[in-house]
Amino acid sequence: MAGVNKVILLGNLGADPEVKHLEGDKVVANLRLATTESYKDRSGNRVENTEWHDLELWDGQAKVAEQYLKKGSQIYVEGKIKSDTWQDDQGNNRKRTKIRVQSFTMLGGKSSGPENPQGGNQGQPAQNPNSNTNMNASSAKAYDGDDNEADDLPF
Repeated sequence: MAGVNKVILLGNLGADPEVKHLEGDKVVANLRLATTESYKDRSGNRVENTEWHDLELWDGQAKVAEQYLKKGSQIYVEGKIKSDTWQDDQGNNRKRTKIRVQSFTMLGGKSSGPENPQGGNQGQPAQNPNSNTNMNASSAKAYDGDDNEADDLPF
């Protein structure tokens, strides 16, 4: 039986992306994403719990991240869990779990970038071209200026 390895996260970046340009025009970006959940405990006190996630983006996504993402940016991420194992300098076995991003969407307020100072790329998905994820922002119906439909609204 086949398994499923799918992660969906919505959070804020804890730092600017760390981008490395590698041989053969390859680019990798590493991000730290904070997801925070809040709830009330038995005493009625509000409690916040923050989890940190290591994200890895490659090539086109990494270039978008380098250009547009900054500390505090809110993003929606779809990806899969990936684990790396190695031995450190002392011979200890080490393991690191990260999220290999397959697609992400920039959310939140407008940010400035060199291409578009008004931040017009906000809310647009950045996808891995090999990904089966279909997050197309243009799939939502756009308002076309026809006021005839507005007359049927209940308010």
